[in-house]
Amino acid sequence: MKKSLLTISIGLACGLLSNTLKAQTIPVGTPVLEDYYRIQQLKGGIDSTISFTVRPINPSKFSHPGDVYVPDSIAKKDNWTSLGPISFAKGHGLFQILPFTIQQQYNSDHPYGWNDGLMIPAKGYQTLISGGFFVKIGPLSIQLRPEYVYAQNSNFAGYASGHGDVDLINYYGYHSQIDQPERFGNGTYTKASLGQSSIRLTFGPVSAGLSNENLWWGPGIQNALVLTNNAPGFKHFTLNTVRPIHTFIGSFEGQIIAAHLDNTNLPPLNVTTTLNGGNLYAPKRADWRYYTGYNISYQPRWIPGLFLGWIRTFDAYHNDVHGFSNYFPFLTPFQKSSVNSGNGDSFDRDQITTFYARWLFTKAKAEVYFEYGLNDNSYNYQDFIGSPEHSRAYIWGIRKLIPLANKDQGILFGAEIDQLSQSTDRLVREASGWYIHSTVTQGQTNDGQILGAGTGSGGNLQTFDVSWVSGLKKLGIIFQRYEHDTDFADTAFPADINGNSRNWVDFALGIQGNWNYKNLLFNARLQGIKSLNYEWILKDYDPNNSYYIPHNDVFNLYAQLGVTYRF
Repeated sequence: MKKSLLTISIGLACGLLSNTLKAQTIPVGTPVLEDYYRIQQLKGGIDSTISFTVRPINPSKFSHPGDVYVPDSIAKKDNWTSLGPISFAKGHGLFQILPFTIQQQYNSDHPYGWNDGLMIPAKGYQTLISGGFFVKIGPLSIQLRPEYVYAQNSNFAGYASGHGDVDLINYYGYHSQIDQPERFGNGTYTKASLGQSSIRLTFGPVSAGLSNENLWWGPGIQNALVLTNNAPGFKHFTLNTVRPIHTFIGSFEGQIIAAHLDNTNLPPLNVTTTLNGGNLYAPKRADWRYYTGYNISYQPRWIPGLFLGWIRTFDAYHNDVHGFSNYFPFLTPFQKSSVNSGNGDSFDRDQITTFYARWLFTKAKAEVYFEYGLNDNSYNYQDFIGSPEHSRAYIWGIRKLIPLANKDQGILFGAEIDQLSQSTDRLVREASGWYIHSTVTQGQTNDGQILGAGTGSGGNLQTFDVSWVSGLKKLGIIFQRYEHDTDFADTAFPADINGNSRNWVDFALGIQGNWNYKNLLFNARLQGIKSLNYEWILKDYDPNNSYYIPHNDVFNLYAQLGVTYRF
């Protein structure tokens, strides 16, 4: 009996070690590779119990042995270098040089683009450089992958260039509730960061540690409501799964974080006074923010391919957080009526709650997904039932792969709708914009960029793309319609008596592609963007045509080119 228990224990230990040695992840936003694995799941080539809703992902169990960065070459005979992971300590240790990446982007007229991590919204040329190493021995792993960004950050015609004092006062009145500067300083911008670095202990399917990595919660592809790689990565403690935990009722994935969010202490606009010298900018509270939350994904055993998820986050000034229940407020009731005698939180704290689903159809090589969130908790259940759309936002998307004669090739169709502007419920009860609340005036941001959907508070985006795919290669076209800051526009520029308004809307049409050659991965995008009613500025105003003012159209060229070298 003792011998049997010893044998089982040794077997379990070996299993844990073998799993931990393959616990390397693909950072959120990794060019080419991250999307490659999701497409492979559509094809039925990898585990269908992986949700892709708790990222970064860990593809080691379904990539070629030992190297998650080189799924396109087994022998690597054609590569210039073939280092890959190097084992040491009799197989208990692992060392790997991580890919070296240069990401570049360019805007010809004004800032455009999102989900680019340490990069900032800027006009002109910008580049991000990253690289590093990964080392692991037993359950301990260290990933050092710092990042450095340089941005030309050229001057451009912003909001203040075409608005008077009244409009400036309205802008500050609204945007003083979020840390999202229009321009990051008055000249060249540079910043170094720990980037996608972490130190972890991993046992079987569970990992815990300290990290600065970007996180992506939810099923969205273009955006997510709570966490994406739109803002720079932030320091956080994490407890998370590295693969699905299979039980008799289904599979579970999840993550709990406790994080540190930073402020820019910059004004919303570089112009901080009115024409007559009146002050517009009131500095925000300088205390850093404590951010905590969880993401739980469940796949019912009886419904293959269906993933159901629940996210809840809390954002508060660190100096206000005291006691275990405030550092880990996960059992706080949803209804305000049940907290602090019906008065809600006893200190300044913002909450977001979302529910999501993703349904993968491997036989049809398709998926549908959605996420529905609330930026402000209901007072009680009766309030929610009577007005479920109060402070809501949602994301809905679909993907379909049509195989070609060559089984490795296909045509990939994708569509996604991101709706963050307020619903018509605002006519009865104002909810303010998403990521904005009156108590924590930096909003849901880190280093001046929104943690969630890069289209921003009140931003609505519709995306359609079609591409030819073959392994790591992908070539296609993309069309996007982006409506800027609708909630602010509805407040500052209300519709006239005929119901006409002048929303700032971008129409972006472009080409995009990925390509692999030996050790190199290339990713590129080129979009022409037509901005209608840019910055809501009036030129040659015609009161009979107040919805669309053609003299204020702006054209912007957005270009992106990345090169990754895999060792």
